[in-house]
This record gives sequence, C-alpha cells and structure tokens, in this order.
Amino acid sequence: MAPEIAAVQRMEPFGGAHLAMLVLTVALSVVVVWGARRIRGTASEMRFTQRAGWVLLVTSLAWMGWGMLPANWNIEESLPLQFSDALRLITAVALIRRARWAIMISYYWGLTLNLQSLLTPNLTYFNVPAVEFVLYWTLHIAVFLAPLVFVCGLGYRPQWRDFAVAYVATVAWAALALLVNIVIGTNYGFLRHAPAGPSLLDVLGPWPAYILWEGVLIAIVWAMMTWPFRIRRTLTTSSARDHERVSRASKSS
Repeated sequence: MAPEIAAVQRMEPFGGAHLAMLVLTVALSVVVVWGARRIRGTASEMRFTQRAGWVLLVTSLAWMGWGMLPANWNIEESLPLQFSDALRLITAVALIRRARWAIMISYYWGLTLNLQSLLTPNLTYFNVPAVEFVLYWTLHIAVFLAPLVFVCGLGYRPQWRDFAVAYVATVAWAALALLVNIVIGTNYGFLRHAPAGPSLLDVLGPWPAYILWEGVLIAIVWAMMTWPFRIRRTLTTSSARDHERVSRASKSS
C-alpha cells in the first residue's frame, strides 16, 4: 500500500474563499428554487432532475476514486464513510429515481448535517488544492441545493414517517462508521473526537457526550423541519372540509 499523504494546508474558516462560497451558496439557492418553480409539473422537470442526478452521481464517484488513488490515499479521508459521502449518493438517487426515502433523507441530511460542512468546513488539502477545493464545494453545495429544489420548488412535503426513516438511517450509518473507526483507528463522522477546526460540536461538550447531545439536537431540529408542514396540511384539510360542508348546506337549502 502506498504511504499516506500528509496534509499540506487547511482552508481558513471564514476567510475570503470561505465567505465567497457561502455567498455563492445563497445566490444559487434563490436561483434554483425560482427555476424549479417555473418548471414544476412540466416535461422539463423530470429531465432536469435526472440530468442533475447523473452529473452528481458521476462527479461523486469520480471524487471517491480520486481519493483512492495511491498519490492521494489517506486512511483518515479516503474511505467513503463520512455522512457527506452517503448523502451524495442518496441525493443522486433522489434526483434520478424520485424515491421518496432518498428525497427525504437528502432533505434532513442536506440542510443540517451538510450545513455544518458549509459553515465550518473541515477542508484539508493533501495533493492538488485547486481540485480539492472545487470538488469539495461543488459537491457540498449541490447536496444543499437539491432538497431546496424538492421541498421549496417542486412541492415535496416531509411527513413524520420520513423523519423516522431519516433518523434510523442516520443511526445506522453512524454505527457503521463507528465500527470501522474502532477497527482501523480513524475518525469518520467525527465519532471518536471533534474535528481540528471550529465546529458546532465544540459547544456540545467533550466526547462521547457530544455524540448523545448531537442525537438529541438532530431529533429536535428535524422535528421542527417536519411539524410546520404537517400543521399546514392539517389546517388546509380542515378548511377544505369546512368549505365542502358549507357548499352542501347551501345546496340542500
């Protein structure tokens, strides 16, 4: 096996490049939601999402392959065991197949777990900083935009069972990553210690307490991401039933 590559540089949090990527993310969010609403229900909708999904899938696999090359191999980074690695593949399935489980996992993971990667990036350059920078941000922004397209643009609405599926998937993936971490001494998912740079985990206490608090926090935030849609649906259904009763009463009189 080729020797591991030592890190040569880390991205400065909230430096010029980081802030530029955050501004780009916000701008693209507005654009893609606007575009999705315009094509919603048209023949272009499926073509757009499928093509985007295939591009994401091919790019994600290429990025995984890049990390596996002997010149780029690092056991702490190269194995596809981060939540973001799974998220990219799941989001590609959501875009290509429109599988509800994939859409909803992309919604919960993409707008929360992935958001931490945008706000507090743990981006370490090992070999070719330009390529690593571009692919890191391209892929993390893409899986942030996709759930916005589905929920804000195309009208998908989360339900409590979607919340449950996403939470179980999170626990299962964390268990897999933790098992691998224990066996080979890595830190995928930051399940053995917090990242070197600043992150939300810093305010949740030391290991392993922050893992438990992270689980509680995720449950609360995801419930808040689900509840408003369910309340709105309940109110809409109730209003429709009231309107129907009034119409029937008017006809009978």
